Amino acid sequence: MVAHTRPARQNEATDTRRCACRSKRCSGGPSSGSWRSAGSASRPACGCSHAHRSSDAPRRRLRGAHATVTTLRSAGVLLHRRTPGLEVFIAHMGGPFWAGRHERAWSMPKGLIDPGEDPRDAAFREFAEEVGVPAPDVDYVDLGTVRASAKKVLHVFAGEAPGFELDELRPGTFELEWPLRSGRTATFPEIDDARWVPVDEARALLVKGQVAALDRLEGAA
Repeated sequence: MVAHTRPARQNEATDTRRCACRSKRCSGGPSSGSWRSAGSASRPACGCSHAHRSSDAPRRRLRGAHATVTTLRSAGVLLHRRTPGLEVFIAHMGGPFWAGRHERAWSMPKGLIDPGEDPRDAAFREFAEEVGVPAPDVDYVDLGTVRASAKKVLHVFAGEAPGFELDELRPGTFELEWPLRSGRTATFPEIDDARWVPVDEARALLVKGQVAALDRLEGAA
């Protein structure tokens, strides 16, 4: 099956609609770790190192400051099984920013919640878009939210899926100006690997903000 390109929507790759710096020197290229999904050319991305905000996301006021900080809401699926030790299903993030990196370069399948979307629905949608197959039809436990980063909250839904195996990775894709400020656009997979790993190994592989979800999983499993 041909890998699909994600439709234009606000997601973790398209959270750069407006540059908070408002600098006249803003070049319009992606900042560190930010890129544009295919079809989102109308959403400007800034090449500076300043914070970015999306007009659809809630904001919180910094105490004693005039600036606001966007809190992005995302949702993800954390599959797990026992063989007999606890294992989790995680994916290596695609694109040039993560190429060649192993530790702290993996994630549970997840993405931003669309405005008005139920977090559970968003988690299942993102799983299908990133992995290329629907999340398995099993019982899921709501593990609540974890602070994925200073500006991002992740709502985690865990499901025990001992029979889930991925025969073929069919990830969605995104478009990125690459090399930066080159004026050229390249297409990359959202993830380039996905596998079951022991939970202790996952603690070293997952981006730091998701490790707390493993603690909750072990407490609930």
